[in-house]
Amino acid sequence: MKYEFLNKINDPSDLRILSTNNLKDVSEELRHFLIETVSQCGGHFGASLGAVELTVALHYSFNTPEDKIIWDVGHQCYGHKVLTGRRKELHTIRKKDGLHPFPSKEESEYDVFSVGHSSTSISAAIGMAIALSHKEEDKKVVAVIGDGGLSAGMAFEALNHMGSIDEDILIILNDNEMSISPNVGAMTNYLTKILSSKAYSTVKEGSKNILKKVPPSGLFLTKTEKHIKGLLAPGMLFEEMGINYYGPIDGHDTINLVKTLKNLKKISGPKILHVITKKGKGYLPAESDPVKYHAVPVFDRDKGVEKNKDQKITYTKVFDDWICAMAKEDPRIFAITPAMREGSGLVNFSKEFPKRYIDVGIAEQHCVTLAAGLACEGQKPIVCIYSTFLQRAYDQLIHDVALQNLDVLFAVDRAGFVGADGNTHNGMYDLSYLRCIPNMLIMAPSNEEECKNMLYTGYLHNGPAVVRYPRGEGLGVEVKEKFENYKIGISRKIRSANKIIILCFGSALDICLDVAEDIDCSLVDMRFIKPIDDKVILESAKTHSLIVTVEDNSIMGGAGSAVNEVLVKNSLDTKIINIGAPDKFIYHATRKEQLYESGISKENIISKIKKFIENNNLYDLNLSSNIKKDLNAL
Repeated sequence: MKYEFLNKINDPSDLRILSTNNLKDVSEELRHFLIETVSQCGGHFGASLGAVELTVALHYSFNTPEDKIIWDVGHQCYGHKVLTGRRKELHTIRKKDGLHPFPSKEESEYDVFSVGHSSTSISAAIGMAIALSHKEEDKKVVAVIGDGGLSAGMAFEALNHMGSIDEDILIILNDNEMSISPNVGAMTNYLTKILSSKAYSTVKEGSKNILKKVPPSGLFLTKTEKHIKGLLAPGMLFEEMGINYYGPIDGHDTINLVKTLKNLKKISGPKILHVITKKGKGYLPAESDPVKYHAVPVFDRDKGVEKNKDQKITYTKVFDDWICAMAKEDPRIFAITPAMREGSGLVNFSKEFPKRYIDVGIAEQHCVTLAAGLACEGQKPIVCIYSTFLQRAYDQLIHDVALQNLDVLFAVDRAGFVGADGNTHNGMYDLSYLRCIPNMLIMAPSNEEECKNMLYTGYLHNGPAVVRYPRGEGLGVEVKEKFENYKIGISRKIRSANKIIILCFGSALDICLDVAEDIDCSLVDMRFIKPIDDKVILESAKTHSLIVTVEDNSIMGGAGSAVNEVLVKNSLDTKIINIGAPDKFIYHATRKEQLYESGISKENIISKIKKFIENNNLYDLNLSSNIKKDLNAL
């Protein structure tokens, strides 16, 4: 396709010199460009396609970057990146040293707030608006939030505050009836009621004319309040909160969007515009299956995304099979997810056990305390959640679950490095923030079979338990039908040798095994982070001259720190190397690249051991000649 307009748009000022009659063509070109590019590089897809016209209209109507547009989550930001000078780099998105997967202040002045998690945009917008008022700067603030994001408690906290102040803020409610999984809850039902109401039909037919009547003085509401209130009765929830509601309007009608946005600029105070869009708009496979096309790998645009038939079983699939098998045996099992049915492996469970499947929407705090309530009444709740999203419910973990020592199992997916989603989604902090909580049992599997058995161990444990496992495929280890209950706090020895021992926590065991075989050292799969295997640590200190800990978690406060604490507690001065994520944010790349950057690779681990030996003059510790030879050969 020839991009007659898009090739001339290097920033939004180029867009704003065009006629409104050209905006439909711009939108068509932008949508085609997104389909063409993302099919070749992969990335978040459906949401960006659905927000094309809205993105064009926003940058056309507002003087960005002076006017502030805050994107919630940022799944829909690809068109925004294209129109703000990053079109030629879009093919690098989510790749190492390429464009960020979400809006990032580091990347562009048009990304006024860095995001990745949902439901933050309204709060950020309020803060910016208050600051701009304080500085007496006449700039507009717009928060774009989806209907899924609006279901979160944080969004309602912000709405409650927003309605009590008189700041000039516009919320764009981008309503596509989707988050990642289909939306659930009362807010979704409320928005559906609006869409099916007589008022909506009236507004839909007359929306092109309603806001034309806004006078320059901004007294529109005063003069037509009674009429408008009657038309927009379905939006009274927002009105009662002190926020003027407009819509719903067609989010794919660019010209009408521009007219509406420009008129709303003339109305001061807090307001919300309800925009109806279709996720995946313009690409039929994405429209038909928005969940599948939320985030996509490289695909043939003519054939669509095809399943890789040769892939190994994923850790998520291990969980899927295990929970379905257990639920057949135990009617007390409930599975709870904060809007991540597909990602957390609960599709089969939701179909087989619909009465015991609970999707709370984007509401992680509620998710955890709900589980606590179920546990209080003798049920077996299993919270299925990504590591990065569990961070949002930290108080509930402590106050509502651990403090009461309740029987809740946390299946923590996407632990460690997650690859292309980058720094906002990496789950490399959970060991640090979980380990300090009393009553908490924490396990990290090294392969698929270990994962299944740890889930079973956590299920049998009477108290809060965590199994944290990585994103993606396992090692190809056979997952047996029989479940094994592991003895709490006991590790397993993989390999025995002299002088150097590696204590591995979790999914890097295959890397550690390669290291151990190369330099002939001992290796232990630690299994448990809490309670940690004190005995094996003390034995290692007595029988080895150097301990190496490896984990896909932050070094600070992680599993290696737990080993250090055991040594200090017992007044042992054994030499130790802690390997894990450094004290910095690790950006988007492949998971293998992120591990390498953090020093978790065969080459890096051996190199660190060699340097440590040299720097500490440990050659006099009677290391075996084989070790010396291998190390000196590096």
